[in-house]
Amino acid sequence: MKNKINGILIVFVLTVLLMLVACGPQKTEWKGTIEQENGVTVVKNPKEPMYGEGVFSLEEELIIGEAEGREEYMFSQIRSIAVDNVGRIYVLDARESQVEVFDQNGTYIRSIGKRGQGPGEFTRPLSISITGQNDLVVDDIPSRLALFSLEGEFKKNINTAKIGLLRIEIDSEMNMVGIAIVREEENPRYELKKFDSELNYLHSLGSSPLPSAAGFNPFSGTLLCQIDNNDQVVCGYPEDYEIEIFDKEGKLRKKIIKEYDPIEITKEEIEEVTEGMPPDIKLSIPKYHSAYRWISIDDEDRIYVMTWERASEGEGYYYDVFDPEGKYIAKVPLKTRPFVLKNKKLYTVEEDEEGFLFIKRYKTTWNY
Repeated sequence: MKNKINGILIVFVLTVLLMLVACGPQKTEWKGTIEQENGVTVVKNPKEPMYGEGVFSLEEELIIGEAEGREEYMFSQIRSIAVDNVGRIYVLDARESQVEVFDQNGTYIRSIGKRGQGPGEFTRPLSISITGQNDLVVDDIPSRLALFSLEGEFKKNINTAKIGLLRIEIDSEMNMVGIAIVREEENPRYELKKFDSELNYLHSLGSSPLPSAAGFNPFSGTLLCQIDNNDQVVCGYPEDYEIEIFDKEGKLRKKIIKEYDPIEITKEEIEEVTEGMPPDIKLSIPKYHSAYRWISIDDEDRIYVMTWERASEGEGYYYDVFDPEGKYIAKVPLKTRPFVLKNKKLYTVEEDEEGFLFIKRYKTTWNY
């Protein structure tokens, strides 16, 4: 009798283990290559990721925002989000020209800034970020950065007119990286440039052509860049599926390349993007989208690349995710672009059917 019970237990344990293996993320052997070319690490990835769908999951855990109610919880135009090391959430409402601050439980704490041109005021704020010195930085038009303490005390303005950068990213040493428009007759281009904290030019990190006068392509990809946790610049011009990583000194260290199937531009997309456009604009629309749309980085240096492939559920798009080594590990659907990926949390901006905006925080789980 005892041997019979032991046999049943063994069969039960083996069955459970087999079920766990079957339900877990299925890993395949990575079929890419890693090579050295002139001192640059080149990571070439196949079309398929290492892991299946079960490798990544989201669990909604916080919503901030009200359709009707308290004014500090009603958002008009959210442009940017930042999260500090204790989990406080900073929300830039561009239309209201202020930053709303919430604690990690979603409770309103304070507002920073207001519309105006004086110290601590904003004209047309574009984005916010938190520096390595724990300052809140607001990128404001025309051409200035406004610095605050995390408690909301205004510190100073930095006039950035002379460097002429768009979409400024700031590293831990207050070096600035952004896109400059260079209107040279022979080579008009967007150029990715880096300046130090005193606005001295350091180096260029790549370029992409300005839109052609011969025909406007509203789907054209432009230079994208993010700064990782080692102050490396991760950037790419998405006409090809290639991402470049430059070290702090501006030296190209790594290229991440991936095979992909181009996504056709649909008639519906063309109609949507050209609605209301002046009829005299000459269009030059290709058959296919660019290789990808956006780049995001989490605090473990995974790279999330937003593609043009719509998620199978009908909401959002698929993201290709690469590990810090540059290997293509997963393809995950997300309803909206990640604004912050930090401390195993994903922060997004979402809207309901009536157009009301909400901040959502999700717990992220990687099973590999």
